Amino acid sequence: MTKTILGRTGLTVCKDAFGALPVQRCTMDDAVKILRKALDGGINFIDSARGYTDSEEKIGIALSSRRDEYYIASKSNSKNGEEYKKHLETSLEKLKTSHIDIYQFHNPGFVPRPGEENGLYDAALEAKAQGKIRFIGISYHKIHLAKEAVESGLYDTLQFPLNYLSTDDEISLVNLCKEKNVGFIAMKALSGGLITDIFAARAWLSQFSNVVPIWGIQRESELELLLEAINLNESYNAKHEERVVKDRQELSGGFCRGCGYCLPCPAEIPITLAARISLLMRRSPVVKFLEKEWQDTMARIDNCQNCGHCIENCPYELDTPALLKSNYQWYSDYLSSSLKYP
Repeated sequence: MTKTILGRTGLTVCKDAFGALPVQRCTMDDAVKILRKALDGGINFIDSARGYTDSEEKIGIALSSRRDEYYIASKSNSKNGEEYKKHLETSLEKLKTSHIDIYQFHNPGFVPRPGEENGLYDAALEAKAQGKIRFIGISYHKIHLAKEAVESGLYDTLQFPLNYLSTDDEISLVNLCKEKNVGFIAMKALSGGLITDIFAARAWLSQFSNVVPIWGIQRESELELLLEAINLNESYNAKHEERVVKDRQELSGGFCRGCGYCLPCPAEIPITLAARISLLMRRSPVVKFLEKEWQDTMARIDNCQNCGHCIENCPYELDTPALLKSNYQWYSDYLSSSLKYP
């Protein structure tokens, strides 16, 4: 099991972390089984958030009796210090722990700093002094804010999307974190499901010694595949490069990353799926997307109210309505033709 030191935290963690966002979609029994199997397999770093419904609760039930065997990171999307304190107390209660190793500000629209009127950073300092959190982290989807946070010297870790579809500018952020000794926690290692080769994805990420990717797991089969990749521990090679080049040609550009900040949609359009349906159907089994229920779901795109919510909240500044319309056109053409993808 490859391990690394997570920046200035000094925490020695498994080079592959468990992303617990998807376990909110599992039954309690399945979540407990998967989480315990991950810990038994050597994965000792788990990432969650207050906003991931019952994810923290499932972690607490599954693993609290083994608290000294793993590190836990969670997040709060609070807007002020008082709300932060309430979120933290709830996280501690749900996780059944006296402390959280890394508590992160969850994608704020600015960089929280000491002395500000909102009291966010001061609340984090107070929690750290009380021993309720050990380190202060932050997560972002917008690179200019991520860079500002790293340059500020205020944050022990940064969580940011990173995978082999990332731009050179995003990769430079990894190097900046290394220079500043800020732990880099990589979300979206599979680009929201668009990358389907975990072996190539993991090998590419292994080139960055200071990066700890989190792999979202909701099925035991997914965990088994991750553990296989961890045990194989392939270095990046020509075989992986061939796959990376192929995927970059097909996927790079203005595509939806599936982060979900555009939701909820007043027209009830499942944007994170509908805006990338043309890519998903090329890269995964299409059967579920051909059922009448999904056809009716895609038809909701015609009901777009042009409210602007998705555009205003997209961290990647995509023209989401246009992306939805183009994907709906592709989907309609697919249904009316004999075109099939492997």
